[in-house]
Amino acid sequence: MKREYPETIPYGFMGVPRVDSPEIVLLPVPYDSTTSYRPGSRDAPAAIIEASRNMETYDETLDVDVADLPIGTLEPLMPRMAGPQAMGEAIEAAVAHHLEAGRMVVTLGGEHSVTIGAARAYAARFPGLQFLHIDAHADLREEYEGTPENHACVARRLVDLGPVVEVGIRSLSAPEMDFVRARNLRIFWAREILEGGPEWVSSVVSALDPAAPLYVTLDVDVLDPSIMAATGTPEPGGLLYHHLTRLLHSVFTGHRVVGFDVVELMPIPGMIAPDFLVSRLLLRMLALYASTR
Repeated sequence: MKREYPETIPYGFMGVPRVDSPEIVLLPVPYDSTTSYRPGSRDAPAAIIEASRNMETYDETLDVDVADLPIGTLEPLMPRMAGPQAMGEAIEAAVAHHLEAGRMVVTLGGEHSVTIGAARAYAARFPGLQFLHIDAHADLREEYEGTPENHACVARRLVDLGPVVEVGIRSLSAPEMDFVRARNLRIFWAREILEGGPEWVSSVVSALDPAAPLYVTLDVDVLDPSIMAATGTPEPGGLLYHHLTRLLHSVFTGHRVVGFDVVELMPIPGMIAPDFLVSRLLLRMLALYASTR
């Protein structure tokens, strides 16, 4: 009697079977070598994927089952320990490879510095690219701890590539504030969002160019530590889940989002709720991307 091998769960986002020709690929980047306080975000891609294998793949708000989309999960990118510049170059090359093949790439950090390489690849592919930077920190330092490609310098590097709008900010240095004023950067402060009404979302959408392609970088520490304690540098006074999902819905439906990343989850052993929260946000962003194509 022939035995059938027991059913297994594919090891990838949502545990769905491998797609032969994916149109969307998730690139895990387990890297946190420029972390300035608590390390651990290198474990985030695995935690996000593991949580996603234990949740429903259907998004009821958009009537989209993400498991039906042509999504593939790539093998994790090998960290380059020569330094953040070498790592950024590796990320840029990997993302560019898939963009040239016609795929949309979602980068899963890791720390926020992984955005720099991905953004450069996207900027080379999409002329006129603009950026929506969702974060608790302005990340506008010219350099930090000896490198301009530190996680604290991400938005400064994005400014080098195209227009940047920042949302959720509640922590920055005095020199960063000088740079904001000198460049007249558009920032939607967390305190204004929390103290104001729902019109802040339409204000963010209006601050972005509807004719230009858009890249979204989401640092999960934009969320309040009451729901997102699992991050390296938590800041009080953050956004809540529905603040963020309402913003994402309006941005994806009102603009041509061509790529995005999710960074700075720092998994805490025994505390799985943040892992599930980030997985659910990623699922929502994928559903939004698919529903607006």
